[in-house]
Amino acid sequence: MCYDRYVSICKPLHYGTLLGSRACAHMAAAAWASGFLNALLHTANTFSLPLCRGNVLGQFFCEIPQILKLSCSHSKLREFGITVLSAVLYLGCFVFIVFSYVQIFRVVLRIPSEQGRHKAFSTCLPHLAVATMFLSTGTFAYLKPPSLSSPSLDLSVSVLYSVVTPALNPLIYSLRNQELKDSLRKLVTVSSKAINSLFCFRLSQSSAV
Repeated sequence: MCYDRYVSICKPLHYGTLLGSRACAHMAAAAWASGFLNALLHTANTFSLPLCRGNVLGQFFCEIPQILKLSCSHSKLREFGITVLSAVLYLGCFVFIVFSYVQIFRVVLRIPSEQGRHKAFSTCLPHLAVATMFLSTGTFAYLKPPSLSSPSLDLSVSVLYSVVTPALNPLIYSLRNQELKDSLRKLVTVSSKAINSLFCFRLSQSSAV
């Protein structure tokens, strides 16, 4: 999404060339492959850990830091390896996002009309806000000191980067589509009319009784 914003604002005349179907397929394949590799390494490491402190987690899913708390082995080396791997992936995404948005803001600030600048910023800021939330909460979940760890805090942070962020993505990006806005408006209108009709029908029935 960051690259899409970069191309659409900084190189609009080359949008069709730089973001054709093949380029999109390559980017999607790279994202899936890196995510699969990361998940595979985490899963293999998790299944190789000997657990001696029970099997009950204070989370709604098997998050790595919570599983490490149940391990009875000296897992500092494993934990360091997982942290380094996650940090490399996070840092790569972070550097790419920062570089792209620096270029975007440089172009946007040179737009003469205030309306054009506002439109460009309104296009970019939702993605930037969601990406910042995901990266900050994920980094905090994995790199926070043990002294800050508590069940409620761990659960809240995990919900933010694993549930809230993916839920916000389709909502934020899809609602910029005018056709989807019109369909959603029609759905709300039809639903409200149906509710009003049902309410009037029930009211008439109760009056008749």
